[in-house]
Amino acid sequence: MHHLLVLASFCLTSLPGSSAIYQRPTYPATPPPLQHLLDPINKIVHTQRGATVTLPCVLRAPLPSNYKVRWSKVEPAEYMEVVILITNGAHHKTYGPLGSRVHLRRSHRYDASLTISNVALEDEGRYRCQLINGLEDESLSLVLQLEGVVFPYQTSHGRYKFNYFEAKQACQGQDSRLATYGQLYKAWTEGLDWCNAGWVMEGTVHYPIINSREPCGGRLLLPSVRSYGSKDKSKDRFDAFCFSSTVKGRVYFIRGHLNFKEATQACQKDGALVAKVGQLYAAWKFSQLDRCDGGWLDDGSVRYPIITPRTGCGGLPDPGVRSFGFPSKLRKKYGVYCFSVK
Repeated sequence: MHHLLVLASFCLTSLPGSSAIYQRPTYPATPPPLQHLLDPINKIVHTQRGATVTLPCVLRAPLPSNYKVRWSKVEPAEYMEVVILITNGAHHKTYGPLGSRVHLRRSHRYDASLTISNVALEDEGRYRCQLINGLEDESLSLVLQLEGVVFPYQTSHGRYKFNYFEAKQACQGQDSRLATYGQLYKAWTEGLDWCNAGWVMEGTVHYPIINSREPCGGRLLLPSVRSYGSKDKSKDRFDAFCFSSTVKGRVYFIRGHLNFKEATQACQKDGALVAKVGQLYAAWKFSQLDRCDGGWLDDGSVRYPIITPRTGCGGLPDPGVRSFGFPSKLRKKYGVYCFSVK
C-alpha cells in the first residue's frame, strides 16, 4: 500500500489516460465508525446509460493532514478492485479506461464526490471511496445501478450453445452485456419467466420461473430464480441472460416483404442500420415501442415489441418482445426494425 501511495503522490495531475491499477479488495471484518467521511443517505445511486451521474463522498472537518482519497470499483467476477482516481485535495490523477470519463465534483473543499459522464453498461457495480491517512484509513461503499431490461438470448443453432465467454460476446454483439444475478433477480420480480437456463456475469447459471410447471422443474417448486450454481466457464454450455439500457438513437419499423439482405439495404438506404436485439428491447422498455409486425433484427432473428397485448399479436396476456425465432434469411420475408443515431 505504501508504494501505491508514493506513486499516486508523485506528480498528481488532472490528465486522464494513466494505466490501470488492479488489486485484491480488502475490507476489515467490522468496519470502524466513520471519522472523516460522511455516511451518505442513499448508498444506491440510480442512472441510465449515456447519462452523467455523481457518486457522493463528502469529507468531515477537520481534515487530517497529508490525506489522500482513492476511488475504486470492485469487480466481483474477476475478484479484483480497480483504482479509478486518487486525489490529495489539490490535484488528482485518473487510471484505466474509466478514468477518461470521471472527474471530481468539487462543489466545496470537502467534496470528493466522483462524477461519471456518458455512463456505460459496464459502469454498473460497487464503488469505494477510501480516505487514506496512515493507520486511520476508512472507506464507504456505494452501488451504481442502471435502469435497464434483461432478456434471454440464444443462437440460431438452438439452446444451450454458449460457454461463459461466448455468452459474454453474444450479449456484447447485441448492444448489451451479460446480466448480473441482481439484474436477473430484479427482472424476475418484474415478471420475467423463462424455462431455459442462462449464464450471468458472476459465472453462475440460473433461470427465472413465475409460473411453476412440469417442464421447468415441476409444479411443486415455488416460483423463484432457480440456480444451477457455478459451472465450468469453458466447457459447460447454456443460453445467456443479457442486460441493456437506454440508447442514444431511435428504433423504428420499415414495412415491407423483405428477405434479410433486402431488409439490411432498406435500413442503409434510410441512413440507418438493422437494429440489434438489445436496442429493440431498450426501445420497448424505455420508448414504449409497440408494433404487431414481425421484423428482422441484426442477428437474423425476427421479433416484435408489444406494450398493450391484444388479439392477433401473439396471444400472450403480458407485454413483451415476441419472437419468430430465426427464419430463413433467403426465403422468409418480413419488415425490418432499423436503428438510427440521434
